[in-house]
Amino acid sequence: MKKTFKTLRAITNDKTLSFNQKARYLSLEAENMLPYPDLDAETAQALDQRVICDMYEGHAPYKPRYVLPDFAVVLKNGSEYLELPIPQTLDEAINTLMIAYHHTPSVTGMPVYIGQLDDLLLPFCDHISDDALYRKIKLFWRYLDRVLPDAFMHANIGPSDNRVARTILRVDAELKQIAPNLTFFYDPDITSDEILDIATANIVECSKPHIGNHPVHVKNFDERGYGIVSCYNVLPIAGGASTLTRVNLKEVAKRADSVDHFFDTLLPHYMELNFKLTEARVDYLFNHSNFFDSFLVTEGWIDRDRFTVMYGIYAMAEAVNILQDLAGNKGCYGHDDAANQIGYRMSAMMEEIVANRPLENVWRGHAMLHAQAGISIDDGATPGVRIPYGTEPDPVTHIQALAPHHKHYASGISEILTIDETIKNNPAAMTQLCKGAFASGFHEFTANVASNDLVRVTGYMIRLSDVAKFQACEGSRTNTTALGAEAAQNTGILNRKPRVVGNELAPRYGQ
Repeated sequence: MKKTFKTLRAITNDKTLSFNQKARYLSLEAENMLPYPDLDAETAQALDQRVICDMYEGHAPYKPRYVLPDFAVVLKNGSEYLELPIPQTLDEAINTLMIAYHHTPSVTGMPVYIGQLDDLLLPFCDHISDDALYRKIKLFWRYLDRVLPDAFMHANIGPSDNRVARTILRVDAELKQIAPNLTFFYDPDITSDEILDIATANIVECSKPHIGNHPVHVKNFDERGYGIVSCYNVLPIAGGASTLTRVNLKEVAKRADSVDHFFDTLLPHYMELNFKLTEARVDYLFNHSNFFDSFLVTEGWIDRDRFTVMYGIYAMAEAVNILQDLAGNKGCYGHDDAANQIGYRMSAMMEEIVANRPLENVWRGHAMLHAQAGISIDDGATPGVRIPYGTEPDPVTHIQALAPHHKHYASGISEILTIDETIKNNPAAMTQLCKGAFASGFHEFTANVASNDLVRVTGYMIRLSDVAKFQACEGSRTNTTALGAEAAQNTGILNRKPRVVGNELAPRYGQ
């Protein structure tokens, strides 16, 4: 107990934390004073050893990890609970959304999804000039970053070429904020080349947006659709993810005597323990927390039957290299075909196990496999199926090595390509690289440009200038700066190797 009081006192006295940040950290400590949901001894031991991981979501899952309200319902009906009338104008629609966001829970305490904004706002724009739309969106964008300063907050636009999407891209490039995160949905049958060029030029300018491969995502969902939230998590609209648990493939591989031992015995065993961890957390949320008695359900913002669970994996690169050593092979992950084949085998096997393991209180009765992007304390464990930082090959080889994994991860998989600043002299190469990645099988295209202040960590954004101030004990108004600084220290994210992209690469993609 003295240790707990010492921790609480350290939070209250921390000069680098804002009032709201202190309140958030204190609430997490209070939650974790409660006993953990019941686990059998073997699962509890695997969690304690961090072979499986609960992402430190807390001991009492009283809200889902990720919530994706159907904000179209809010704009159509208003809200009786919040005493909001049905909006009639663009100003009223934006104001309604701003209020709704404050009542959207998540693991971060802030919304991780703020909607398909062009679809939501376009019906209110008929009599709005381009200049007025720009000014309103700019104020809205600044509000989001200043009042909800968390880089896990995520907006979606596209795949159509429309006024709202173009205005959001313009404003995002100008303001260069860490929040909100942004994904543009790309569909070659719908998206114009012009707006795709704007989106990829934005990546060159500010490392945003992600670009999502809409045709491959949409087939995994129903008519209500999907959203991409937080880092790059693909989930059902009007639902979300109750929890995200994950398997540390490196730790599993460290326990193996051979490649066959890993695949035949250990991987299935630890995957089952992770399922048991997932079940315990879902049971608490659905059967004890009373979360689904809220107005969010009664007013139709969300549906309790549309919450999936994300079955995460990470540290594939380290696992493959360990197995290569066990087999006496020299090739390493991302650079050697035999090593890469072991990784592809892992992804296919894990997808099959997840697809055949039933779960209660989960959308469609099964989890969704996810290549988890890591957290700031993942020392020596590469996110998801990515290639270790500092060892990345040229962009084309990089894409070709990872593309076969993407089809297995329906709830999200992403690589971050770090591109040399010479791309600014040839921004069209970014468009070519994006199209080539999608033609190769990528579900999501994401890139950093080496000279930008705004960079991606595991999927969320930080500003390097903010990290420098934080490390100088000046604090930060944005909640994710501390995580980014910790990740830079522990996981080597700033060691990513910038690579040059030139037009000569285009023929390898068949462009």
